[in-house]
Amino acid sequence: MKAFRLFVGTLLAVSSVTAEAQTYPTKLLSHEAQIDGIISRMTLEEKVAMLHGKNMFSSAGIERLGIADMEYADGPFGIREEMEPHSWNSAHLTTDSATFFPTGSALAATWSTEWAYAYGRGMSREARLRGKDMILGPAINIQRIPTGGRTYEYLSEDPLLSGLLAVAYTRGAQDDGTAVCLKHYALNNQEDHRGTVDVRISERSMHEIYLRPFEMAVCQADAWGLMAAYNKVNGRWCSENNYLLTDVLRNKWGFPGMVISDWGGVHSTADAVTSGMNVEMPGSRFMGQALLDSVKAGKVSEEVINQRVREILRVRLTVKPIAKEEANKTPVGNAEEMATALEVARRSIVLLKNDGLLPIDLKQMKRIAVIGENAVTRMAQGGVGAGVKTRREVTPLEGLKALLGSSVEISYAPGYKSLGRGGRNRRQSPQQTADPQLTAEAVQIAQQADLVLFFAGNNREVETEGSDRKSITLPSGQDELVAALAKANKRLVTVIVSGGPVDVSTVNEVSGALVASWFNGSMGGQALAEVLTGQVSPSGKLPMTWPRKLEDVPAYALGTYPQNTENSQGDIFVGLVNQGENHRAARAANQPVANYSEESLVGYRWYDTKNVAVAYPFGFGLSYATFQYSKLRVTPTATGFDVSFTLTNTSDCDAEEVAQVYVSRPNSAIERPVKELKAFQRVALKAHKRQKVSIALRYADLCHWDEAHQRWLLEAGDLTVLVGGSSDNLPLSQTTTIN
Repeated sequence: MKAFRLFVGTLLAVSSVTAEAQTYPTKLLSHEAQIDGIISRMTLEEKVAMLHGKNMFSSAGIERLGIADMEYADGPFGIREEMEPHSWNSAHLTTDSATFFPTGSALAATWSTEWAYAYGRGMSREARLRGKDMILGPAINIQRIPTGGRTYEYLSEDPLLSGLLAVAYTRGAQDDGTAVCLKHYALNNQEDHRGTVDVRISERSMHEIYLRPFEMAVCQADAWGLMAAYNKVNGRWCSENNYLLTDVLRNKWGFPGMVISDWGGVHSTADAVTSGMNVEMPGSRFMGQALLDSVKAGKVSEEVINQRVREILRVRLTVKPIAKEEANKTPVGNAEEMATALEVARRSIVLLKNDGLLPIDLKQMKRIAVIGENAVTRMAQGGVGAGVKTRREVTPLEGLKALLGSSVEISYAPGYKSLGRGGRNRRQSPQQTADPQLTAEAVQIAQQADLVLFFAGNNREVETEGSDRKSITLPSGQDELVAALAKANKRLVTVIVSGGPVDVSTVNEVSGALVASWFNGSMGGQALAEVLTGQVSPSGKLPMTWPRKLEDVPAYALGTYPQNTENSQGDIFVGLVNQGENHRAARAANQPVANYSEESLVGYRWYDTKNVAVAYPFGFGLSYATFQYSKLRVTPTATGFDVSFTLTNTSDCDAEEVAQVYVSRPNSAIERPVKELKAFQRVALKAHKRQKVSIALRYADLCHWDEAHQRWLLEAGDLTVLVGGSSDNLPLSQTTTIN
């Protein structure tokens, strides 16, 4: 195999114009002769022992040959605490805390590849101190439905935004020495029935939307690991899907690294190992003794086993192992990583609405009422799946008190009580009416305040791995509560704490300002206080559309989600945790189908093409500054186009703006959305300053997947380039031609 890979192969235009793809070198092919020697000295039993879990978060090396075990770090937004070797129980160490980084949707709201790189590097630095070789992240599945239980972990509804951030995260982590494990490959876009659902989708839509972020991270950042998803794709489990694991991943993308299963996600022996699965996690049901027996019986060749071992050893010899006696000696969650978490949080906060209440005029404030349980709720842990035992998490209330000190009197009332805190296997039912007593207490302090800050939204029990939300309605009677608060005090600011979209119809109507602050990590409360008080101008942009109502979402509008499945036996992962591996055996008969009938019209592509009004569009985010776009010029280059324009900060406020480049193909011979994001750049501007901005628009990102040719093709013809501050605010446009 060559020591580099083509990004999208050779790109051929319909008019026979060829666009060369970028190459990115891989470090994994630097040890082939050494690996030959290692494999030649291994017994068959030792080889098979490497192909399944050893402990809950490790797989075996070969001690006698000096090959260390592979140690995995769960999960994508902070290094999970140490567990007992063969259970989900905490090891109760005092040295295994970590930084709680803002979750995936918060990182995506920064639209910053610079800070995604720093995020990945910070994750790696802490993984190394904890003795870990591979981070189980980034999580880069497309946010197909806003109710998805892991929307907060994932990045975006857009493949380019997801892909570029995944590239930066991957490079940051791996430049520092820790392998990433991109997940969940592929099309794990819902949590309900994820262990049984069969996703049916066209190849074009699969490549253009759902595989694209994975392809970018593999081919542009040399990602060393992937995790196979639980679900099926077009009739085959992802863990044994030859099209995904061999035809696409290894043959088309040239991936030389290792694939591990999601925990409990392997369903066969011969099919899994021959399709490209390297490690079954966490046990050995299919790829332990059963695999050994299959090789001895001639059902699986030892050459296949050697290849799977080779792919593991490539990663193992590239990632320097940490001696077990050195791991967990130095506390993590230190100043540098906390600073990165703070910078990401600052840039992630999205100002959705502002009628002049923000930034808070502290000269006019004597009393501020802080209302809402989310003002004091810590989000590092909760629900099912990965969490972080962090040494520090600044809540919004703590952040405000620390920043304001004694200059303003702050009164707090919970206002509502969330359901489900601490219930791992509970189906969430967060919808209920407001609590009369809590409402009365909140109204009383609101009446006495100069300003009300209402903290609404979800928590980590409502948004959780293993189940999807049943609605996007604000939980715990929050709509009823905010209506009462608005009657008590017209100066009302609502802060939405959530990982994904919620129905803001009520809070939008009664609030003078509306802010999205996400599950924003260890320093989220400080970042929010700085934004609310104007020390930092908000600069986050929505990485996903916030719909007006759930029925407008394409999968709901077309009736392809939720699937009506009787006799559901619960989530595969929850069953594994509670009942052990045998829980999977009874699930085979219950396999719903998810038809992705909207094809490539996911998120804003659907709303724009179908003219469906939304609450807040993709890419949207206000600032305390105002920006003017002018002087657009689109110039052909050898690899695409240079898009240049002038960006002017026309305000008295220093701020950052995310300039976005979309394209439209009005005369295309193939079906396309009205417009698609194709480039972006974050720009910092001092007050009343201007800057010429140049953004590369690459041919590689303008191609479509051609099913007949099984490759990316670049269509010749007119190309309209649109530039602005969000998907619905693109004041500049110019039409050019792809020859």
